[in-house]
Amino acid sequence: MAVVAPARTTVTAPDPGVAMSHRQIMEALSGLLLGLFVTILSSTIVSNALPTIIADLHASQTTYTWVITGTLLSMTVTTPIWGKLADLVSKKLLIQIALAIFVIGSAIAGQAHNPAMLIAARVVQGLGAGGLSALVQVIMAVMISPRERGRYSGYMGAVFALATVGGPLIGGVIVDTSWLGWRWCFYVGVPFAVLALIVLQKTLHLPVTKRKVKIDWLGATLVSGAAALLLLWVSFAGNKYDWLSWQTAAMLGGALVLALAFVLAETVAAEPIVPLRLFRIRTLSLSTLASLFIGVAMFGATTFLSQYFQLARGDSPTKAGLMTLPMIAGLAVASTISGRVVSSTGRWKNILVLGAVLMTAGYGLLGMLRYDTSYWEAAVYMLCVGAGLGMTMQNLVLCVQNQVRPQELGVASSTVSFFRSLGGALGVSALGALLGTKVTDYIQDGLGRIGVHSVGGGGSIPKLSALPAPVRAVVQDAYGHGIGDVFLVVTPCVLIAVIVILFIKEVPLRTSNSQEPVLSAPVPDAPVHGRHAQRPGAQPVVTAARNEAMSGSRVTAPAYAAAPAGESLNGSTIRGFVRDGDIPVPRAALTLIDVDGRQVGRATTGDDGRYVLSVPDGGTYVLIAAAEDHDPHAATVVVDSGPVDFDVALTGSGGLAGVVRDADGTPIEGAMVVVTDGRGEVVVVGTTDADGGFFFRGVPTGFYTLAVGAATYRPSAVPVEVGSGPTHHEVALLHGRRVHGTIRADGRGPVPDARVALFDAAGNMVGTTTTDLDGEYEFTGLPDGRYTVTASGYPMVANGIDLTGQGDDPHDLRLGHLAE
Repeated sequence: MAVVAPARTTVTAPDPGVAMSHRQIMEALSGLLLGLFVTILSSTIVSNALPTIIADLHASQTTYTWVITGTLLSMTVTTPIWGKLADLVSKKLLIQIALAIFVIGSAIAGQAHNPAMLIAARVVQGLGAGGLSALVQVIMAVMISPRERGRYSGYMGAVFALATVGGPLIGGVIVDTSWLGWRWCFYVGVPFAVLALIVLQKTLHLPVTKRKVKIDWLGATLVSGAAALLLLWVSFAGNKYDWLSWQTAAMLGGALVLALAFVLAETVAAEPIVPLRLFRIRTLSLSTLASLFIGVAMFGATTFLSQYFQLARGDSPTKAGLMTLPMIAGLAVASTISGRVVSSTGRWKNILVLGAVLMTAGYGLLGMLRYDTSYWEAAVYMLCVGAGLGMTMQNLVLCVQNQVRPQELGVASSTVSFFRSLGGALGVSALGALLGTKVTDYIQDGLGRIGVHSVGGGGSIPKLSALPAPVRAVVQDAYGHGIGDVFLVVTPCVLIAVIVILFIKEVPLRTSNSQEPVLSAPVPDAPVHGRHAQRPGAQPVVTAARNEAMSGSRVTAPAYAAAPAGESLNGSTIRGFVRDGDIPVPRAALTLIDVDGRQVGRATTGDDGRYVLSVPDGGTYVLIAAAEDHDPHAATVVVDSGPVDFDVALTGSGGLAGVVRDADGTPIEGAMVVVTDGRGEVVVVGTTDADGGFFFRGVPTGFYTLAVGAATYRPSAVPVEVGSGPTHHEVALLHGRRVHGTIRADGRGPVPDARVALFDAAGNMVGTTTTDLDGEYEFTGLPDGRYTVTASGYPMVANGIDLTGQGDDPHDLRLGHLAE
């Protein structure tokens, strides 16, 4: 094994090879989720208050969309940068910096007195929000394995729902309260952000990897320019200039040139902001494409539903927040339940497909909205959209995190978030421009029908309360129809996401974060009690690769070549204790290897679990610990000068034992027992003893399939979970049905060597055999059902059979004359 050491690496506690407990994860999540709550709250509280804010600032629909688009653009551009920084420096420091930037942006936004200042402040808020949204997922990926992440994603979904529900309500109350005013919509999140900073300082403790940082500023600048040109084009085309004009050509051409330059810059950058090689991973490529279209839908719903309820239905900001509760309820329930399902099964694709289909249906139905649509109809439509969002948002990131190396979690997660935010920014800008055009046209048509030619306003978002009743009805109808048209445009975007998701290949979620290099050395077979049924020449039943895949950082310790005789080991020392929880592990074997894979030291722990290893000089080493009845463990240790204290935590090795019996409770001897992992690979195989028992030692913890079969019995397969201690599982086999009989020919008696085949009701061949010297045949171990027996050697004859457990009658066949 070759271990490449970085130029300068410092690893601090906790040991990344030791899984965090549920309590430690929840303590760390408390600060993360509080920061996430602040981010979501700032978006939802403002989205519901924006119609009032924009009307108070006498701004237009374009300004409305740019207040949101500015935030999304800065989030989009900086998300990959935050993700790259997360792979290089302290994640804890980064998320605290992101919170500080967010607080500064919020304070500036609260002081805004014109649209330009408000947009600028929202851009600053977006810088911090981009860090929070990217880093929360990256830190969760470091702390929690993909298989367990769905469980904790449910907590994230609950926080998302709470902030999304609370935001519009709080924003509505603030706007409707005269002595507060809309500026407090920006101030209210500041105390939560400060509290999140304090909680994170106390609870978040992660391994820190420090090395020289190289940020791809050129790539960030180019992608920012390309995105900004696209957003400016869709915002002003059809308003400031025609869609087919020299401005359109200039902006699209400039965006294309900058995009090509960005791709070229990424190919030569030392540490690109978006590593193009990651797109060779099919799952990442398809997930980012799906996220682009999901982003259009996700931000479109939260942006334009507030306008619908306030401008099309005339509701107050507070009531508008209450009106969106069905969408939030759908999101909260779906994200929580789907997270649990993903964690328990390790499967995520069906959830993704179902969520995208629900979103497509929901947006298609929302496209029929009008100002007088009954609320219960709108509620059902919003419920579908919310449930779809809850099933897709986190799982698109999760399926990508499951297939990248740990050191690329940050950039991979942020790449998905980048495209989702980019889709949201482009979508909100384009849909906002479309809404402005549609509303203007509908208002002109409506006013013409009632004989009014102008109501003033210069394109500003109106205050409904200040309009005459006939004009107010026209404006409400225009916004209701226009927003319905917007949702119709969103529908094909989500449909494209459905198609893309269908092409994503499902890979079962890993049960560990770590992807330690597999040590290339022989690994002894796992001891199996009973008679082994492994075929000659097969690989060992438990391989190093499987140990690594199923137990993550627990890597089987191989036998390395010893250090050359006479080599001095009089340098620094590594010392510490090997424990299983709080219990010392005596007689544990420790092996120290250098970066060239050569053994440089060995030691054995005493009765108190203590060990001491000599090290020739400073550097980076791999320490391997192994003990009987424990899973082996490998960890990286950095030695400078002087002794290094390094404790090792081992966990008891899993074991799978059980008994195979028939329906009457009688043990079955000689039953074949096979254990396969989540990828369908055989982990261990054996047969039961005289008491029907089996025991496989050293099976790593995880989820497996236990398959058992025996002659004359129906095979059985059940899922099992192996924990840190021995796992016991009893299997009951049912007697199989038996088909037997004699093949005879007219005038010739029994026919030997006739070929007999058995087919099930679907026409699938179940088995074949040949008759013995007495012309008899037999098939055993069959489930109930309809079968067909065919015999050949003479002209073929077929006979249908119903197996229902009623007796054991023979099924004879009579053949005609011999074939010539």
